Amino acid sequence: MIEHVAIIGAGFSGTLQAINLLRHEGPRATLIERAPVAGLGLAYGAAHPSHVLNVRAANMSAFPDDPSHFVRWLEARGVENAATAFIPRVTYGEYLRELLDAALLDHPDRLTLVRDEVEDLEFTDGVTVRLKGRTIEADAAVLAVGNLPPHDPPGLDPEVLSDSRYKGDPWHASVPEGLGPDDTVLVIGTGLTMIDVVLLLDARGFQGKIVALSRRGLLPRSHAPGSDWRKLAERPATTASQLLRAVRARAEAIGWRNAVDELRPFTQAMWGNASDAERGRFLRHLRPWWDVHRHRLAPEVYARLMAVIERGQLEVIAGKTLGFEEKPEGIEVKLRRRGANAAETMLVQRIVNCTGPLGDLNRTDEPLLQKLAARGVIRPDAAHLGIDVDNQGQTINAKGGPNRTLYALGPMTRGAFWEIVAVPDIRTQTWSVARRLSNAHWVGGEGL
Repeated sequence: MIEHVAIIGAGFSGTLQAINLLRHEGPRATLIERAPVAGLGLAYGAAHPSHVLNVRAANMSAFPDDPSHFVRWLEARGVENAATAFIPRVTYGEYLRELLDAALLDHPDRLTLVRDEVEDLEFTDGVTVRLKGRTIEADAAVLAVGNLPPHDPPGLDPEVLSDSRYKGDPWHASVPEGLGPDDTVLVIGTGLTMIDVVLLLDARGFQGKIVALSRRGLLPRSHAPGSDWRKLAERPATTASQLLRAVRARAEAIGWRNAVDELRPFTQAMWGNASDAERGRFLRHLRPWWDVHRHRLAPEVYARLMAVIERGQLEVIAGKTLGFEEKPEGIEVKLRRRGANAAETMLVQRIVNCTGPLGDLNRTDEPLLQKLAARGVIRPDAAHLGIDVDNQGQTINAKGGPNRTLYALGPMTRGAFWEIVAVPDIRTQTWSVARRLSNAHWVGGEGL
């Protein structure tokens, strides 16, 4: 019987996993976090006050069985029209932190927070969690490591570039520091992280030039006021080409936002039923288009972005980088625009890596994941999006068997679920895994 669960990572996924174990009256939990502050994670812990949620508050409750919880929390603090508001991310971080603090206070015998770094996991009948300072014995462990840092762009060696010029971590506090009005900042990537960096530079008064570059130069679209429509009753086809045709047809009839949104109840099942070949086709050809239509911006954020573009401060380029060479006056970046034959050189004073989180276990620098993968405890999923898990969240070992004492949550399980990066999906996953652990008597699998 599982009586004690060690949860590695106290961001959104890990915090909700711990709280849901309490709500299920399940095993006691030890929540382990190496960052100074638990309960926030990268998305909410590194946010600037100008960064707002990309989802309306009505869809941001921490609990799938209490969908209005966050709205009530906001209303109690005097927020008007809370359900339809796009709330600052720092406010959402306060909400999560308050939930964790209350859980720790109300259940000191069932939930413990440990600030330390997990160096390794060892498996016998249970799990030995080796920290820098001590060991913890548990019956099962949950990897809730969140998004891993982005990989460096091809051809860029951070060892030969100065720290003041190249920012491999887009969330580092030094990203907007030390820039002058005549400087140029190159942001590699044009997704949501790029938007955050641009808005941060704008909020800090940067007056220089910003260039955002990605292979296709696609920008996230904006949310619009909600509408009612007759939604799909059955799951669409799972081949990439058929799905594309179906969504285009629906978009003509009901608008593209509705056509994308009505897929939400079916997306995980569609992904789960697709072959590896079809998943690969989707990732190669449709993923960039899916991302910019599916993960949209709050209207006020989109308006701010357009204002930066319209005044000529932000230029968005479709193309790829070919090389980097640091000079006294900056970094010379060699690039080729999409559709062009000739390369060009651009001098920039700072480069910020916004290429998005790295999920491939074969390329990660995370020591714990490296060790577990090297021993065959975990393995990459077929698409190399993260950690291979079954539909219950149990990790899969190198032999292809589920590990009965090791689970994984959140964005690193994207290979199995695809739609597992947003709050509505992760809150359901943590609820389900907590229920499974609460009812577990060494459930299934080969073990370790």
